[in-house]
Amino acid sequence: MAEAKKALGRNSKKQARAAQPRTTPKAYPNYIGGEWVSSGSGEWFENVNPADTRDCVGRFPVSTARDIERAVAAARDAADKWRRLPAPRRAEILFRLGEILIRQKETFAREMTREMGKVLKETGGDVQEAIDCTYYTAGEGRRLHGFTTPAEMPDKFAMCVRQPVGLCGLITPWNFPMAIPSWKLIPALVCGNTVVIKPAEDTPLSTYNLVKSCEEVGIPAGVVNLVTGHGETVGAALTEHPSVRLISFTGSTETGRLVASSCAERNAICSLEMGGKNVIIVMEDADVDLAVEGAVWGAFGTSGQRCTASSRVVVHKKVYKKFTQQLVERAKNLRVGDGLDERTDMGPVINADALHKILGYIEVGQREDRAKLACGGRRLEKGEYAHGYFVEPTVFTDASPGMRIAQEEIFGPVTTVIPVGSLEEAIEIGNGVRYGLSASIYTQDVNRAFHAMNEMYTGIFYVNSSTIGAEVHLPFGGTKATGNGHREAGTQVLDIFTEWKSVYVDYSGKLQRAQIDEVNFE
Repeated sequence: MAEAKKALGRNSKKQARAAQPRTTPKAYPNYIGGEWVSSGSGEWFENVNPADTRDCVGRFPVSTARDIERAVAAARDAADKWRRLPAPRRAEILFRLGEILIRQKETFAREMTREMGKVLKETGGDVQEAIDCTYYTAGEGRRLHGFTTPAEMPDKFAMCVRQPVGLCGLITPWNFPMAIPSWKLIPALVCGNTVVIKPAEDTPLSTYNLVKSCEEVGIPAGVVNLVTGHGETVGAALTEHPSVRLISFTGSTETGRLVASSCAERNAICSLEMGGKNVIIVMEDADVDLAVEGAVWGAFGTSGQRCTASSRVVVHKKVYKKFTQQLVERAKNLRVGDGLDERTDMGPVINADALHKILGYIEVGQREDRAKLACGGRRLEKGEYAHGYFVEPTVFTDASPGMRIAQEEIFGPVTTVIPVGSLEEAIEIGNGVRYGLSASIYTQDVNRAFHAMNEMYTGIFYVNSSTIGAEVHLPFGGTKATGNGHREAGTQVLDIFTEWKSVYVDYSGKLQRAQIDEVNFE
């Protein structure tokens, strides 16, 4: 279990430390049992701006396992009262939460850009996704449907209903620091569960803002609890706690496996959303200009730090030269900089560890046979970039599908272009990775589009669009190493946060033994 605890912290910001603030940045405490409290450790870590590490966004508690214990106790104490509140009433509270998010959208977006780095349009979209999720899922408060069905015996009624799972632990990533917490938090609440949230160390403020809004709207004390800190301590303590019935985790595949193993040891429910190595297929009849637009947005939106990023582009040889020339030209012309500057097209990557990992993969790509570094490949570190984690938009061309840069998730502004001669070859390459999250095809042929849609083994598929841009009313998730079969968003998320109860009402006035007694038809 020591290895599990260590791995849970791999995504943490290594430079996070007990704070000795230069300009006394604001302190943001934990939220436990309806109160804002510091950690028992007395220590704080700094949340820094990845575009300018001299800018400290705030200080957050370096929490301990004891803080998790307090949060779990608070959630446990609030569970029955919240569960017994009728679902439509829970939903009404969540509708009001959506209204708060709308009012605060611009503020929350700017604060998210400052702590995470992506441009304002994208952080505005992140908050909007939380708004959409809140309104859509709150509507399920009046539609937590079960079903009725005929019973085997006469004078007997059969039906099934949903019941809450119980106490849920939510471990969320830094790349969508309000949208993804909302994907987990809002369904958990409308279904009648209580929660403890552990946000990523790199972006705790956005989750803080979401939880603060929950307090403002009047969600009862103990129903929602927020504990910040390092994965190897707080994440592990939450995952291992015997009172936590469900862990919902979004992060790396490697860490997800350890979360699953820890849950399996105590028979807890585990929902995993992990990596991706997503492909855009561009056929010879494609609208090349449109395909280039999709590839640029898919590869370099959020600096490539999306599980749905278009990190592979498989292009038919007949349009390969035209496509790659346009893609490279567009990538070269992207303006990299501070996401708060409205002129910026692409912001920094999240932290020093991510920067070095991405640059390491670029070196690997340059060493691998055949692949050509068509543009980018360097860290930007002079002038306005001196204090941030900036990487040039990077395109490899003439790659082969077995290369590491075409197989492994880089999670940065790097995409790899692979030439193909047929749709079947493209589909084989598209499916030839360990992940199965998202894929897309650009073609004007409806038969090809439907064939690819049928043959690609992914959880999400697009036609004439990029691999990113999921909407909250459809299920989100993937196959193979991307997850463990669960889906977030849509109504399908309700199956994560509820358990089924079958109910039989026998009004015959006698013992009836299903599968044993014979029914008299006379």
